[in-house]
Amino acid sequence: MFMINIIGKLIVNAVALLIVDYLVPGFKLEGFQATLVAAVVIGVINTFIRPIIQILALPFSIVTLGITAFLINVGLLMLSAAIVPGFDIDSFLTAAISSIALTLVNAFLHKLAK
Repeated sequence: MFMINIIGKLIVNAVALLIVDYLVPGFKLEGFQATLVAAVVIGVINTFIRPIIQILALPFSIVTLGITAFLINVGLLMLSAAIVPGFDIDSFLTAAISSIALTLVNAFLHKLAK
C-alpha cells in the first residue's frame, strides 16, 4: 500500500510538471523520461533538503513575511533543473512563475486524486 501511494504521488507530480511545461514558456521538459526523473528529483529535494534550508532561513522568512520561503522554493526548482538532463528553466522569472503554477496544479491534482 505504501509503495502504491508513492507511485501515485510520483505520477501526479509528473503530470503536474507536464501541465506546467505546457502552460509556462521557458519551462522545458524533453520527453517523459526527463519528466519522471524531474518528479523524483523534486520529490527528493523537497523531502530532504527543503526542510533543512527552511529551518535555517526561518528568521528571514518571518521578517520578510514568507517571501524567503517562496525564494527557497524557486531556488530549489532551479537546482532540480540544473541536476536533471532534459529539464531546463530559462530564467529566474520563469522559475518563479513555474513555482507558483506547479504549486497550484499539484494541489489541484492531489485533491482530485483523493
